[in-house]
Amino acid sequence: MSIGHPQLIEAIASEIAASGPIPFARFMELALYNPQFGYYTRPPESGTERIGWSGDFYTSSDVHPILGQALAKQARQLDQLLGHPDPFTVVEMGPGKGLLAKHFLSACRSREQDSFSQRLRYVLIERSPAMRALQQANLLHGLVEPGRITWVESLESLGADSVVGLFFSNELPDAFPVHRIQVDQGQIRELYVDYDGTRFIERLQPPSSPDLQDYLTRLNLSLPDGYQTEINLDAVRWMAQVARAIDRGLAITIDYGHTAQDLYGPDRAKGTLLCYYSQMTNEEPYVRVGQQDMTAHVDFSTLATVGEDHGLHVTGFTNQMSFLMGLGVEEMIAHMDPEGPEFRAAIHLLRPEGMGRTFKVLIQHKGIAAPTLDGLTFKPFFGTALAVQSAA
Repeated sequence: MSIGHPQLIEAIASEIAASGPIPFARFMELALYNPQFGYYTRPPESGTERIGWSGDFYTSSDVHPILGQALAKQARQLDQLLGHPDPFTVVEMGPGKGLLAKHFLSACRSREQDSFSQRLRYVLIERSPAMRALQQANLLHGLVEPGRITWVESLESLGADSVVGLFFSNELPDAFPVHRIQVDQGQIRELYVDYDGTRFIERLQPPSSPDLQDYLTRLNLSLPDGYQTEINLDAVRWMAQVARAIDRGLAITIDYGHTAQDLYGPDRAKGTLLCYYSQMTNEEPYVRVGQQDMTAHVDFSTLATVGEDHGLHVTGFTNQMSFLMGLGVEEMIAHMDPEGPEFRAAIHLLRPEGMGRTFKVLIQHKGIAAPTLDGLTFKPFFGTALAVQSAA
């Protein structure tokens, strides 16, 4: 089995040789996002794809357009609540192949002489030149008026309070590099990555940042000896930046994950880190480095509390099945043949035992009173589900 992309291995090994073992978060950052050789930044080989039915993993947008159609419907309702601003800005971060944007924009153009589509400004945040080229190939075909769809490389490119409208992401925070920790004799130790000349090896060392202990303290977590888990500090910074960018509107975060109480429970004592290669999962991050995806489940409680700290308030928390049902998925699929492949694909997004409940939807608002949204008509979680548990 290959250890990974040769030039990427050389780049990581050189950094370790120069500065010593690196935190796993840095290793994951290099494996996925090294500017030249990272999994997401390197152009795929001819005739292959990373995301999709024939790739390493697929997203909801690869399955069926109804998620984009539902988000467009939710955006229209928000547009009314905001008083039809011009422009109404939609920001999508981590847009993958651009399929969700394509489905969203196609749904917005379905009504002739519609002012919403004329006022719409769509911004995609993408730092990978390879992914940006793929998105442009899928999107620059008359879906929106020239100049109303743009790309920026980072969230920092957006000015403070510059977005009036909707910020959303689908399967984004799960791909942020994570710190991996282990409790050893009551103390937090961090997993570092070393290189012995032929393979990567793990070492437990003191935490690279006091923010790791602060993260656990914020959640009132006391983990037992031997417990291993992930801490996503990038998600904390990201949520603060999202809150900074929004003036008035919503943030919708769709991903697989849990409340902190569930994520850091006893049944996940080995963490949630997974690698994806050719539609198969594994727990071996030190093979196929740069040639497979890596993810960890999202802590929605922390996203909610960080948002609150920065003026981005929780509107509601639901799952993908309930979100789509609230936005009229039954009407969207009513014309489909129940025995046909299109219907089966759409149902795949709703299955309770699959994507329907695995994927959660966190909606937050800023600059407006707490809105009543169609996407939150059905809420399977108690209102306090995201609340940080009080210390015993």
